[in-house]
Amino acid sequence: MRMETRECAIMFDMGAYIIYGGEGVCVVEDIGCPNVSGANKDKLYYTLSPLYRTGKVFAPVDTPVFMRPVISREEAIDLIRAIPGVNGELYESMNLRFLTEHYQKAIQRYECIGLVKLIKDVVEKRRYAAEHGKKLGQIDERFMKRAEDMLYGELAVALDIDRGEVDGYVKNALATMEAGGEFNG
Repeated sequence: MRMETRECAIMFDMGAYIIYGGEGVCVVEDIGCPNVSGANKDKLYYTLSPLYRTGKVFAPVDTPVFMRPVISREEAIDLIRAIPGVNGELYESMNLRFLTEHYQKAIQRYECIGLVKLIKDVVEKRRYAAEHGKKLGQIDERFMKRAEDMLYGELAVALDIDRGEVDGYVKNALATMEAGGEFNG
């Protein structure tokens, strides 16, 4: 059912794939005033359908929540090519609040290269912990999973592949580059 549209600065068209805050990848299903309780009838809303969970999100077009288009296929390929140059760093804090804030800042930038960095940081921390007979903490694991979910979801759309294929796709690309081959997507 098509909703009535009004004049407003609309950033995204219907059918566009976007990153919407913590929801990750969503498709813009409609633009207008939804017929739901609590919706301001004087505002335009995006009706968003998250790709990796059920439900709908009604977001005002002028929402302060972070929104941007999903990266292009070319940007995804460039990102994968850049992965070997991203170095993982060991971030340690005994204060769980500081550790959480550190990871949360990286997540809330919604930048693919930042998500790659976060993943590599946690992989480095896991390696260091294993070398010292320790286990990686739950906060580290949780944020790494969150970063992977966000990154792999966006790469799947950009590369037009199934989300479950992204990890293997990236690993194959990295192996090709490591062996001296050229990765062209």
